Amino acid sequence: MDVATFVMSALDAGPNLAARAYDGSRAGSPDAEATIVIRNPEALSRVVLRPDELGLARAYVAGDLDVEGDLYAVLERASDVAPIWRSPKLFKTLLGAVGSALRDRPAPPPEEVHLRGLRHTKRRDRTAVSHHYDVSNEFYRLVLGPALTYSCAVFASPTDTLEQAQANKHELVSRKLGLGDGSRLLDVGCGWGGMLLHAGEHHGARGVGVTISRAQAELAAKRVAEAGLNDRIEIRLQDYRDVVDGPFDAISSIGMFEHVGRARFDGYTSRLFDLLRPGGRLLNHAISRPAFSLSGTLREPRTRLHRMGVASGITNDSRIRSPFMDRYVFPDGELLEVGAVVSTLQEGGFEVRHVESLREHYALTLRRWVANLEDSWDDAVRHVGQARARVWRLYMAGSALGFERNGISVHQVLAVKPDGGRSGLALRPSF
Repeated sequence: MDVATFVMSALDAGPNLAARAYDGSRAGSPDAEATIVIRNPEALSRVVLRPDELGLARAYVAGDLDVEGDLYAVLERASDVAPIWRSPKLFKTLLGAVGSALRDRPAPPPEEVHLRGLRHTKRRDRTAVSHHYDVSNEFYRLVLGPALTYSCAVFASPTDTLEQAQANKHELVSRKLGLGDGSRLLDVGCGWGGMLLHAGEHHGARGVGVTISRAQAELAAKRVAEAGLNDRIEIRLQDYRDVVDGPFDAISSIGMFEHVGRARFDGYTSRLFDLLRPGGRLLNHAISRPAFSLSGTLREPRTRLHRMGVASGITNDSRIRSPFMDRYVFPDGELLEVGAVVSTLQEGGFEVRHVESLREHYALTLRRWVANLEDSWDDAVRHVGQARARVWRLYMAGSALGFERNGISVHQVLAVKPDGGRSGLALRPSF
């Protein structure tokens, strides 16, 4: 069996895929939506050494394996290498094709990170955040667009521009938090300052933004100055655990909670609770994992997208972890099921008033980011290198599919710090 035919069989590739290999072999339709390119034996060796998403991801990041055409089509159909191990014939063919590359054991790409020390200490969290965010502000500008907002947008229509949709999200958060002139807002994990800029410009809020990414803090402060809002907004290179100058009228946490860690969730809740005034509001916007039954299994049958983290985005629960995401994208990232988030917030003293899923919106957002990356590929590579650009393309495309298939979701949870029996919300708030 030639290498291209082997790849089509091993990956259970559908009729919309084709393969081309270093031995000159080809398989599949010439009109396929995408072609899997096996550039050298090392690509197969990586699958032998790690027969799951991590082996495939290493091969793609290293450039040993490539995709010409629609990456989404490949991720939808070729996300599982388990058939290799169920077929002795396929496995024997693989060993023969790998040859000496297996003996040489190709090293993982240098973009793969292995953090040291206890999880979610301040020092290790700084290292994890730096790995993801301190790569290049210009790279993020290419991918995220002018809004420079790295979280789920809110689309009034699929035809909205990405910038419009991000403004919609910031406005939605502002309304849920009840921001008005002079409101004091803490934005935890403020990124490049998008939420604070919107709150200051459109609602007259006064804000403090904290991030532990130096690159983000520097550019956010510059954007605040350029907007003429230095008298209203302060950007700090600071861990949220070190913020002591409450009380605040409102706290937004948008796309930051995934970095907190399950073991630190109670501390996160109590810290934000203490920083709010009575009647103050918290908006927690975070990616969430699927629900599990009491037996520890997914409540719904586990699909291909559930099994493979590359195709289902960030999972990072002990039962459905994504080694690719953990080692290349969001080291130490952890997701909670939204019910657990609600329960923990309420156990910490908050009253949860509103929960909203934005799952389909994140799929749209990610597809826009992937399109931006692909449209500016050469510039992106110039800023961060070929391998890291490949990491971002793979993770964002896979995550888009995960949101579309309900493998992962994203929720906004609005909670209030009780002020007697008063919530401060309208009887039927329309956000």
